Amino acid sequence: MVRMPPSDSIADALFRHRFENLVSEMGTMLQRSAISTNVKERADFSCALLDENGDLVANAPHIPVHLGALGLCVREVRKTIEFRPGDMVITNHPGFGGSHLPDVTMISPVFDGENSAPVAFVANRAHHAEIGGITPGSMPPRAKNLAEEGVVITPVYLFEKGESRFPEIESLLSGDPFPTRNPADNLADLNAQAAANRRGDAILTGLIDEHGTETVRHHLAHLGRLSQSALADHLAETGFESGSAVEKLDDGTEIHVTISANSGRITIDFTGTAAVHPGNLNATPAIIRSAVLYVLRLWTGCELPLNEGLLRDVEIILPDGCFLNPDFPGDPENCPAVVGGNVETSQRVVDTLIRALGFQAASQGTMNNFIFGNERFGYYETIGGGAGAGPDYPGASGLHTHMTNTAITDPEILEHRYPVRLREFSIRKKSGGDGKFPGGDGLVREVEFLETLSVSLLTQHRVEAPFGIRGGEPGTCGRQTLTRASTGQTEDLAGIVEFSAEPGDVLRIETPGGGGWG
Repeated sequence: MVRMPPSDSIADALFRHRFENLVSEMGTMLQRSAISTNVKERADFSCALLDENGDLVANAPHIPVHLGALGLCVREVRKTIEFRPGDMVITNHPGFGGSHLPDVTMISPVFDGENSAPVAFVANRAHHAEIGGITPGSMPPRAKNLAEEGVVITPVYLFEKGESRFPEIESLLSGDPFPTRNPADNLADLNAQAAANRRGDAILTGLIDEHGTETVRHHLAHLGRLSQSALADHLAETGFESGSAVEKLDDGTEIHVTISANSGRITIDFTGTAAVHPGNLNATPAIIRSAVLYVLRLWTGCELPLNEGLLRDVEIILPDGCFLNPDFPGDPENCPAVVGGNVETSQRVVDTLIRALGFQAASQGTMNNFIFGNERFGYYETIGGGAGAGPDYPGASGLHTHMTNTAITDPEILEHRYPVRLREFSIRKKSGGDGKFPGGDGLVREVEFLETLSVSLLTQHRVEAPFGIRGGEPGTCGRQTLTRASTGQTEDLAGIVEFSAEPGDVLRIETPGGGGWG
């Protein structure tokens, strides 16, 4: 049940909608200005408004795994860079609140002309489908360290006091040991990200000019208080005391969580979780914070924008050295690989949290990342699947679930711009788990390659099935097969794999179904 939040006044409601319109306008500007398929067509980006402390206040309904991390990113960047009027700072570094290297974050302070400190911040995060690394598409399945995944951008000015630093950024993108294969698209999308931040700055500055700094600050703070109250009310209504769960990645790596409530506060403890992953499934505290924020937002069922007020009475315990909280020393070659942590581990953390709280069956629990390219370009997409069923509803079919919320490239655009042919895109019938309320069905996406390409897949729930709940059956695991044109033989592929495709080869991806309820 969706519950409407209490509101102190009509003014509170009006400002809430003004803030939500601001971030929506940013998103529209970014998508219309971008050149890459990934941003323009798939909408793989997020925009947010943050208060003077760098706490997330409002967002457009973009990508949850991006949004929950932006506050931590702004706060970490502020520790190293002083923000002044006209500044824009970019980073993709996981140690500064980043997620994985393709996700480039742009942060702009908003000033009122009277105070030396920012009144607020606007920020966006966009996935660059090519940012270097050892394979096209910058999501290498076999990467063992951060340097192999692409160009690492520690917080740096894109604009400093209004002066462009684009030449320095271009040199950084092209001069890395594993440089980007398409710097023109990177620079064009960075310009689009800058335009989005300027749009957000202009709207918020207009609100400040019209209503005054303190009024705007009051209403920014009010949204956080509403979310804090929503969680407290939900705890009181449900009487929740504790829950725990263990989920395994397909390679057996375990995620442990224990959730307990006491005196209106929640502790979410990941003690027992496995150590640093030898591959690329390491996550970051920013990603875990995103997952926790998202799941609590689902659990409370309150009609509020995703904001960090929900976390004011929440303690997250992440043991040092686990694969959800690895160390990031200065040299990228000594940092763990993380590209799968953002897209896959984030989904499995959501699975684990939902299981501990017990309010829904598992959804497909993966983004089914499909990447291909060559020395000229990288293409990236995520593929939907089945949603988990709940206490009074079946799961939806063929849907992007939980931490992702992108579109998928239209067949005409995919075939026009890239050397592939889409042979099938359909619902994977009967893949959802049975139950009083059945889980949603997954999808089938079958692609024929028209020239020699490097192909990568990063997926989960190919071994461990999405769980059902209250007696509901689990969803069907996903699978992928490759049929070679040269032999006509079909082979099953691992969930995380890299291979070379030749003209006429056909890749078939079948995504997981959601679990059933009851």
